[in-house]
Amino acid sequence: MTKTTEEMIVPEGWGFVDTVDRRDFLKLTGTGLLVIFALTPPEGMLRPVWNPAGMQRPSPDFNAFVHIGADGRVTMMVGKIEMGQGVMTSLPQLAAEELGVSLASVDVVLGDTELCPFDMGTFGSLSVRTLGPVLRAAAAEARAVLVQMASEKLGAPVSELQVKDGVVSSRTDSTKHVSYGELTAGKRIERRLDGKAALEAVANFTIVGTSPLRRDAIDKVTGRAKYSGDIIPPGALHARVVRAPAHGAERLSIDTTAAEGVSGVRVVRDAELVAVLHAHRDEADKALKLVKATYGPAPSTLDNETIFAHLEKSAPEGRAVAQGGDVAAGEKGAAQLVTQKYLKGYVAHAPMETHSAVASMGADGKITVWASTQTPFPLQTQVARALKISTDKVRVITPFVGGGFGGKSASQQAIEAARLTVAAGKPVRVVWDRTEEFFFDTFDPAAVITIRAGMDSAHKIVSWDYEVIGAGERGSQQFYDVANHRTMVRGGWNANQNGMHPFGIGPWRAPGANANTFAREVHIDLLAQKVGMDPVGFRELNLVKNARMLRVLRAAAEKFGWDPKVSPSKRGFGVALGDDAGTYVGTIARVKVDHATGAVQVERVVCVQDMGVVVNPVGAMQQLEGCITMGLGYTLAEEVRFKDGVVLDKNFPTYHIPRFSWVPKIEGVLLDSPDLPAQGGGEPAIVTVGAAVANAVYDAIGARVVQLPLTPARVKAAMG
Repeated sequence: MTKTTEEMIVPEGWGFVDTVDRRDFLKLTGTGLLVIFALTPPEGMLRPVWNPAGMQRPSPDFNAFVHIGADGRVTMMVGKIEMGQGVMTSLPQLAAEELGVSLASVDVVLGDTELCPFDMGTFGSLSVRTLGPVLRAAAAEARAVLVQMASEKLGAPVSELQVKDGVVSSRTDSTKHVSYGELTAGKRIERRLDGKAALEAVANFTIVGTSPLRRDAIDKVTGRAKYSGDIIPPGALHARVVRAPAHGAERLSIDTTAAEGVSGVRVVRDAELVAVLHAHRDEADKALKLVKATYGPAPSTLDNETIFAHLEKSAPEGRAVAQGGDVAAGEKGAAQLVTQKYLKGYVAHAPMETHSAVASMGADGKITVWASTQTPFPLQTQVARALKISTDKVRVITPFVGGGFGGKSASQQAIEAARLTVAAGKPVRVVWDRTEEFFFDTFDPAAVITIRAGMDSAHKIVSWDYEVIGAGERGSQQFYDVANHRTMVRGGWNANQNGMHPFGIGPWRAPGANANTFAREVHIDLLAQKVGMDPVGFRELNLVKNARMLRVLRAAAEKFGWDPKVSPSKRGFGVALGDDAGTYVGTIARVKVDHATGAVQVERVVCVQDMGVVVNPVGAMQQLEGCITMGLGYTLAEEVRFKDGVVLDKNFPTYHIPRFSWVPKIEGVLLDSPDLPAQGGGEPAIVTVGAAVANAVYDAIGARVVQLPLTPARVKAAMG
């Protein structure tokens, strides 16, 4: 059972923090220790700025992350959300380590705009990489303040005190000890630390670097976990929205008379938004079919075959995101020049949980929205704007999210739910069906990438001219030893400039990096082929100045058991390197190709990651394996078919995501890098999958496919 809107802090069933009502929470924050601290964001940390997505500027204070109750339990309040990546386990590990408490004593509240400090959203593999240092600093300062308080209470110098399991004690007098809970004494303490709190040395970690049971594991496998679509406030109605058949199609007329005549049905009109509402979803579905609406033609006449020429024609002027030396001079000194164009179609997110939201309006006019969203704080602003109310009148709560991959950064369903609850005066649930999910998805954009590279007589790359249309700059800047290089970007995944795309585009797990890494690493293999060199050896030759990437490459080759041969060797081996979210990745794949059909079966994948300090090794390995599995989708099959504004793929019978039968033997390796801070883990391993498999296909059949996905038809055509 779910509590009412006024009382609810988090949905029951999360399994990681007890559900408490507002009065209890006020007691906790009023009588416990709320640590207020002045922190400078770590160098290089992304800072939120106002943008069209509705992101607010954050408070200049990094406060209210840490709350210590009178019973000694710690509550972390974090604006991130849990969508399967494991942050509800890894972030408390960081806090527990710095506080000197057991992990079991740390609770966490996630993605609640009323209780948590501002956060841009959960994307970009930023949680541990950029929020982690902030949480560590907050916890370290909390510990330092508590030790000072203990020093005063025990009459012992700070230098003599130690902390273990939330108890501060004297190293020389065992009778002197006091717990964190006793120090708070039911009083709110606001104290700043003079100077900067010292962080725990990596060598002393006892919690970070371990792999405790995921806090969401049991609830998810037993079905107790609550998602947005599971929230049912009293009197809630299901809403089915009248949708256009094609993107951009204008509604010419609408007749809801028949639907209005159905018992229990309410028809709500709010400007262009028209919906039928009923207490039962199936009845709302039936009523929706009774609505008669006519539409004009979609303005777009493009399809998934003609889109590439359109992109090249309509893309804005290029901007250089990286350049060095003189490309023209480098080309003049080249013994060989190799030019190739690479293509990639649109890809859907296709999460198992469709976009869902529930909205309810309190007696005071405050709107509470439970949403499957990666961006609760930007959504709070979007809802406020849509309703023309202040943000303090909107609360967004994010239960578990059933897969996002970037696609739930946009939250149209939540805005629809909020508008409809105001219009209907009752709680409203908006749960998209699979057709709506595909139609309204913000797709990973189609891309055209052209590379022209030159090599000298010693097989060193001396020029690199790179242009990417559609995918953006992430992953486009090469890391090989090339003195003369230029990387030009025309249009990105986050902006539909010049009407390049016929529908919405947006972030898709490592946005842009999959396309860019595919093109670069296939081109590197093409260069190796032209000079008759083994693909690993050619990369080694051109990575002399990049010791970190060279280490990753050699570790992958060693794990795989790479035997140098010039491609195509008929073995079906392929290698690719990438860097994303601060993590370096080396992937080697082995494939088998059916010569009769062109079907590709990936049999084995070795993936090596250098991601700095690993907070949760099992969690990191789960992310790596998930990346490789998901990467098989965009590599082998996933491509959105469309025509004249109509998305032709409406469900999984035609849009193929990876099956269990596709999954190869996966061998992951996490390199030990204690001197490098923790880097991203949710996306890096996916970026190399396409290129590694494509290079392996060439090695197997001697025919190169330069368009993703590597469908049987394309492989067969290349062979012919």
